[in-house]
Amino acid sequence: MSASPHTADILSSPAPVLSVSPVVLPAPGRAVDLEVRVSVPVTGSDLPVILLSHGQGYSNNLSSLNGYAPLVNFWAAHGFVVIQPTHLSSKTLSQVLDPDTPGAPLYWRSRAEDMRRILDRLDVIEAVVPQLQGRLNHSKVAVAGHSMGGHTASLLLGARLTDPDDGTEVNLAEPRIKAGVLLAAPGRGGDALTGFVAENWPFFSTTDFSEMKTPALVVVGDKDDSAHLTVLGPEWHADPYVLSPGPKSLLTLFDAEHGLGGVSGYDVAETTDEHPERVATVARLTWAYLRAELYPGDPAWQAAREALTASPNPLGRVDIK
Repeated sequence: MSASPHTADILSSPAPVLSVSPVVLPAPGRAVDLEVRVSVPVTGSDLPVILLSHGQGYSNNLSSLNGYAPLVNFWAAHGFVVIQPTHLSSKTLSQVLDPDTPGAPLYWRSRAEDMRRILDRLDVIEAVVPQLQGRLNHSKVAVAGHSMGGHTASLLLGARLTDPDDGTEVNLAEPRIKAGVLLAAPGRGGDALTGFVAENWPFFSTTDFSEMKTPALVVVGDKDDSAHLTVLGPEWHADPYVLSPGPKSLLTLFDAEHGLGGVSGYDVAETTDEHPERVATVARLTWAYLRAELYPGDPAWQAAREALTASPNPLGRVDIK
């Protein structure tokens, strides 16, 4: 997306980024310790935090702390500290974990617990990452997630489900998280799901967005039919916006499929809709949204939306409620 002069003024010049991995967080009770990547601009203080939850996908390493560089690098270069866990569902752990490990294969609960564990240990992360000590703002925290990571993020933002193992309602809402970004996230359950998903991943069946009250930007592709998950087509991915209470925003990307142009990595084979300008649009608009939510009165979100609509061939549209 070409920036208007207004947007260019809002976006400072990108800073060099320091990325450290793996940072290992001891995790008693977890099958293995939690490994994270921490990406931080080399300049600035009082830095806000984005916790980024990876999806699944076909690649061996994108679904881990090694993925999502197009977003991570942009966010960090423009003032965020980005922390990426490797969830137990990552293919990088497939040779380490027994297939019968509780929670396998998608580890929906463990994924959300990973993010809470990171928040519990922010002081540890700050102490062990070079040049980070004293630079974090622990009260300015957002969560983002793509695909299955979007499901993880939605739970932390307040979405509920019924645990299929014991029938209890699960509430993993995390009050330390002030805003979120859901990228091609799963929608509602019930008759929206394919038979395979309902049978094999029953936790999806009871997803309820009615209590997802934390502000969030939902990003969808209007060609993301996800036929292996849902019978509803692309509109399913807008459910976290449609079925949750405001304030929420919806970014619909025209002609975008599940990869949203390639957010999970640079030049990756599994991207079916490779489009660098689309990825740049996602990076810029998500950054701007989180700036405005974490810093009320920040003009970045308004400027980014104006730049999107001012284009003679806009790549998407934004709806707000």
